[in-house]
Amino acid sequence: MKHGNLLKIAGSALFCFTAAASAQTQNAPALTPAPASTPVWSLGPIDFSGFLDGYYSYNANRPGNAANGQINDLYNFNDKTDQFNLSALDLTLNHNADPVGFHADLIAGRTNTLIHAASEKDTDNYLEQAYISATPPKTHGSEFDFGQFVSSAGAEVIPAMSNWNYSRSLLFSWAVPYYHFGLRTSTPFTKTWTAGLQVVNGWNDVVANNGGVTVGLTSALIRTKYTWDLNDYTGPQNVDTQKGYRNLIDSTLLLTPNAKFNAYINYDYGQNRSPASGSGSTAIPASSAHWSGIAFAAHEQLTGKVALSARYEYFDDNSGFSTGTAQDVQETTGTYEYKWTQGLLSRLEYRHDGSDTPFFHKGNSGRVNAQSTVTVAFIAFFGPKR
Repeated sequence: MKHGNLLKIAGSALFCFTAAASAQTQNAPALTPAPASTPVWSLGPIDFSGFLDGYYSYNANRPGNAANGQINDLYNFNDKTDQFNLSALDLTLNHNADPVGFHADLIAGRTNTLIHAASEKDTDNYLEQAYISATPPKTHGSEFDFGQFVSSAGAEVIPAMSNWNYSRSLLFSWAVPYYHFGLRTSTPFTKTWTAGLQVVNGWNDVVANNGGVTVGLTSALIRTKYTWDLNDYTGPQNVDTQKGYRNLIDSTLLLTPNAKFNAYINYDYGQNRSPASGSGSTAIPASSAHWSGIAFAAHEQLTGKVALSARYEYFDDNSGFSTGTAQDVQETTGTYEYKWTQGLLSRLEYRHDGSDTPFFHKGNSGRVNAQSTVTVAFIAFFGPKR
């Protein structure tokens, strides 16, 4: 049986199982909340928080600058290798809606470079999020946000300290969007289930390029021993036309059997339809690209200072739409975390990626089927304790 068929069966099984149960909240929360630290920085009703994330990466393939810019292939925010690098410098300003509030994340470093396409630099450079919030009375706890906000899709988030592993997964990097611009709502229909609606300018777009909107439906069911997130995005994403929709189904089942051990299963399926264009000898027929993947991860808090995490995932990009090459990729990661003191942690990580085609750069001109990296990271952070 082909890997693609196995992936579809696994995804269907996960969907059916979790449908019997119900995922991340509308703001795509971290797997573990960002640790609070001292000092507390507040000015009136506004809370300030932030972090600095830097690392050193070693790649056994030693990709050269002439090959790919000296990066770890298929990585995102810690992609620069065989050197020290600043992944992110972040400053957050927040005022909880009462009934009106706002949230803004200012970000610099390699992360800022990679989450914003060149066409978006003039509109939202150095911004991860910037939105206003409202919780109108007599709406049963509903919240309305307008502006730029991170996507609800994905099992991980942009700040590394709020994930279990340091490097982001293939699914977070290649299967789902980073952020949206538009309107989002969320309403707690029961004590454990919250649902929401989003109307946005597509994927990673502040300024729409086709005059259409993308609609997102979000669902989060939070129970004592598990949390299930289900997100669905659909809308036109092709340049200068509303023909051909991009669709995404994202599901994460987070298992929380006790305070020390957690695990999750994340499944993504995406499709992008492109309309026919041109005529005669230059005609381009209509096409439909698909990508899908599944990830398994586990986290064990051994002591108050030490934690171990592991992740395995399989990503099927059979048309090359996401990664630029038609391929099946598997990835395995192990991460050791040590908290030095309140507000400072380090991570040591080994990761191995393998493809069914020679995709990974080696030296200045070679290509091989696999890539192994070792990364050491330090993250300093501060935040309010309200």
